[in-house]
Amino acid sequence: MNYQISSQKNFQKAISPEQFEQVIEAITDGRYSWACVLILRFVGYNPLHFIPQRTYSRLIKENSNVSNSPISTRQNS
Repeated sequence: MNYQISSQKNFQKAISPEQFEQVIEAITDGRYSWACVLILRFVGYNPLHFIPQRTYSRLIKENSNVSNSPISTRQNS
C-alpha cells in the first residue's frame, strides 16, 4: 500500500498561532471536548459530522460564556 503524506508546509499552516493558543487554553483548563471541537473547526471539518448534535449544542452553550469572559474571571472560577 502506498500512502501520500501531505507536505510539511500545508500542515504548519493548518492552524494559526491564535487558534493554537485557544486549543492549548482549552486543554490546560481541562476542557478536552471543547479542544476537540476547536481543532475540528480550525482545520475545516464540521464537528457535527463527528459528535452528536446534543453534545455539540451543550459544548457551545458551556463555552460561549468562557470565551466571552475576561481571563481574570476565568482563572478565579
